[in-house]
Amino acid sequence: MNDAREVIPDGAVAIRDHVIVAVGRRADLEARYTADERLECRGHYILPGLINAHTHVPMTLLRGLADDLRLDVWLMGYIMPVEREFVSPEFCRMGTTLACAEMIRGGVTAFADMYYFEADIAAATAAAGLRALLCESILKFPAPDAATYEDSLALTRDFIQAWRGHPLITPTVAPHAPYSNTEETLRRSGDLAREFGLPLMIHIAETRREVDDNLAAYGKTVVPWVKDTGLLNDNRVLMAHCVHVDEHEMRIMHKHDVSVAHCPSANLKLASGIAPITQMLEMGINVAIGTDGPASNNDLDMFEEMRLAALLAKVAPHNPTALPAKQALWMATRGGAKALGLEAITGSLEAGKYADVIVVDAQPMHNTPHFDFNPEAVYSQLVYAAHSSDVRHTVCHGQVLMRDRRLLTIDETRLREQAASYAENVGRFLTVREGNPLSKLVGVAVDVERSESFEVQVKARLEDSSVVENLLSHPDTEVMRSVHYRQYDTYFLFDNPAQGRVRYREDDKIDGAGNVVGVRMRLTYTSDKKERVFDNMAVLSHSRFIAPASHPLRFYQEYFQASTEKTLRKERRRWRVLHQGVLFFVNVDRLIEPDIPGLFLEIKSRTWSASDAELKATMIHDMLKLMGIPPEAITRQEYLEM
Repeated sequence: MNDAREVIPDGAVAIRDHVIVAVGRRADLEARYTADERLECRGHYILPGLINAHTHVPMTLLRGLADDLRLDVWLMGYIMPVEREFVSPEFCRMGTTLACAEMIRGGVTAFADMYYFEADIAAATAAAGLRALLCESILKFPAPDAATYEDSLALTRDFIQAWRGHPLITPTVAPHAPYSNTEETLRRSGDLAREFGLPLMIHIAETRREVDDNLAAYGKTVVPWVKDTGLLNDNRVLMAHCVHVDEHEMRIMHKHDVSVAHCPSANLKLASGIAPITQMLEMGINVAIGTDGPASNNDLDMFEEMRLAALLAKVAPHNPTALPAKQALWMATRGGAKALGLEAITGSLEAGKYADVIVVDAQPMHNTPHFDFNPEAVYSQLVYAAHSSDVRHTVCHGQVLMRDRRLLTIDETRLREQAASYAENVGRFLTVREGNPLSKLVGVAVDVERSESFEVQVKARLEDSSVVENLLSHPDTEVMRSVHYRQYDTYFLFDNPAQGRVRYREDDKIDGAGNVVGVRMRLTYTSDKKERVFDNMAVLSHSRFIAPASHPLRFYQEYFQASTEKTLRKERRRWRVLHQGVLFFVNVDRLIEPDIPGLFLEIKSRTWSASDAELKATMIHDMLKLMGIPPEAITRQEYLEM
């Protein structure tokens, strides 16, 4: 994989310490060198170690956790809640060691990682003997290893200073993605990488929704907005995914010498799409190949990724010559080395480069026979027919990490036992959470106010809405605020009533001309059980959780998997009033879906004690009298029951 792309039949590689000193025909090298150690490679390929340009290695411990879900549901609904509960330095060391074992077995000698506790990932990677670009994640919200983004940046600076200059580890920074950062965090991340002359990594345009959200928020697609933050200025940037980038964005990427980590398996599995890498390559953009994390792939098999990259590139243009096998192998070696900023030291078998070498069996049944009339058939054999299990020996930095399929730097038996123990703990956590909608709701409600509240309320049918004016204009009543809403409610109901229920509500605020001037989404977790009834009229209900809804309705439909969904649509006029100095909410509702004739009045107030609830129930009774609403108009049915 040198610039001339030489294929050397009956070849050999000579290594002194950690450096390649010669590459050529076996007979020539045997005449020039003697060696203390010899790896016999007859019937095998010798080639540079593969380079995994994008992954999240500790997530081996989350492999298979929540499959066949959309990206946002998978990430926000399952992965991040489990990470908040379990990710620790120990978790990262163990998950990294497990990943290193898999990658050594699969012929990977270098990788680029983005995760948390990267110093612990570095320690485990160095102990295993692999080379890595390790990128500490920066997010605008709390991460498992930092309460604030300022803490993350400080942690990253310490990590860089502690590991800079290590022969195997390149420490750097990774603003996770534009949607999980701000203009300030992106700018400061770029400043930090620039200060130390390091590459940086970021997720870019992985999903269509990410692009649409960026357009809605900033009026620009993702890459131009990132460029405007200054992140690309004088930085070597490795962009992961880039599934939904257009030609204008690719020109920006090429101008700033951006590298792309193409992750075909993960993008297919999460239905994110197929990145336009053929167009990128034609424009001169460096494209490498990555597996993404083992929780979204679900493996770290670079042979599989090379094959998929070559096959997928042929689909859109209906061109079988697009991305030939030789180029796919180049992307997994030389392209990866450039993406990681390591092209001067690895990625090819050349004298003076570090000895990152793998030996692959050329004669398994699934790669037999060979047609040697074409010297370039070796690329097809490696990309389209070889498996990761064909790797026989793995050498990194001159150290043999695997000989004859036996790992030399990792105790596999002990590692399997430790990983199984972690899986049991995570399984218990999810088993409890999956059976409790409140636990699931809390799991995805990040940075929100959670509140227990009780509410006294009365509902009555209204013959004439004008009677409400009798209350609003009464000397004992002060109107604090009035608003007109159009409300869309979706209730998630479960087979076991003890599980409670979840309501997703969209409030569209309506102005005097009937236009929507504001939208608010909220989640409420309640029980259908009424705590108490006062005078056969006012009911006391219990709301255990109220929070802004940070995801669209579709997310919660897939996430909660309710046994039943019910929807309500209504027009609501609401007044916030003080009656005799006590706060109440007065609502006049017209139900649109389902279409129930007439109007309904609701008077409600929060309460915190039995005596307070009883007092407010009495006051509501008096307010009904002021409006002349008879007892027979009172209904204890909820809208859902109607």
